[in-house]
Amino acid sequence: MVSNFRPEGRQNWGDNVFQGVPVGAAEASLFSSFLDAHDFSANTRRAFIQDARKFASWFASANREPFEIARVTIRDITDFRDDLRRNQSQAVSTVNRCLVTVRRLFAWLVEQGHISANPAKKVKELRRIQLAPEGLDRGQVRRLLREIEVRQDVRAVAIFSLLLYTGCRVSDLINLELHDLLLTERTGTVVFRLGKGNKQRSVPLPLPARRALESYLEARPPVQSSKVFVGERGPLTDRGIRALCDKYSALIGVKLHPHLLRHTFSHAYLADNGNDLVGLAQILGHENLNTTARYTKRSGEELAEASERLNY
Repeated sequence: MVSNFRPEGRQNWGDNVFQGVPVGAAEASLFSSFLDAHDFSANTRRAFIQDARKFASWFASANREPFEIARVTIRDITDFRDDLRRNQSQAVSTVNRCLVTVRRLFAWLVEQGHISANPAKKVKELRRIQLAPEGLDRGQVRRLLREIEVRQDVRAVAIFSLLLYTGCRVSDLINLELHDLLLTERTGTVVFRLGKGNKQRSVPLPLPARRALESYLEARPPVQSSKVFVGERGPLTDRGIRALCDKYSALIGVKLHPHLLRHTFSHAYLADNGNDLVGLAQILGHENLNTTARYTKRSGEELAEASERLNY
């Protein structure tokens, strides 16, 4: 069964999520209600839809019956987890994210009285050795900034400077408005008003970022939009920022994406500021220092180099 997941006038993120998957009569509407009951970001909503479809498809195939919420067992959740890892070779983080999605969905169904118990509650996530998120090294950052400068792309300089000097997310970037930039001759601050979880934070702008923004603002087209970053068709979108990353990925031979630059900023900040986790957490908008602390761990490359130095 397929239903429209969002009220009229709103984007139907859940449309056809179970298309092609045999499901019970109420499953699509229940999943729709689950989405509507939470103020998820666009990315979180997309991930939940993807994970729900993945589980429903696996359930129908493994059990040779339509996916029905009331018939899901602890064994189903456990076998789904193991199949993703062993047979589909999915990353531990991907498997655990699917488990979190399923657990949260069933917890809501219990709260609403649709089922009596959450079959995913006691299924453990996979353990993993957490490595530091990968970032660019300083040589790669130099190549990127030099390539942009050679092409005299003032908008790209401003965009990449914000990503590299504030560690902002792509959502921070595309929601940034002109009044969020507080620039003076000696200082600068950017206010990210719509951060993750709708939290607002103020982040200082170092001199290179201020100069890049000032140059862009002088050349910015006189459009009827308060958004900082605009193009020929209006404000830049998530897709526009990622297309810019793809363009310069091809030019410098390094795969770029906005979150990679957030990781790059985090590593550089800690290296240059005596592992100041509290300061980094404030800039990144992390409420839990454990989230920030992952940047103090060694990367896979660093561990490999250390292993190579062993000599028996």
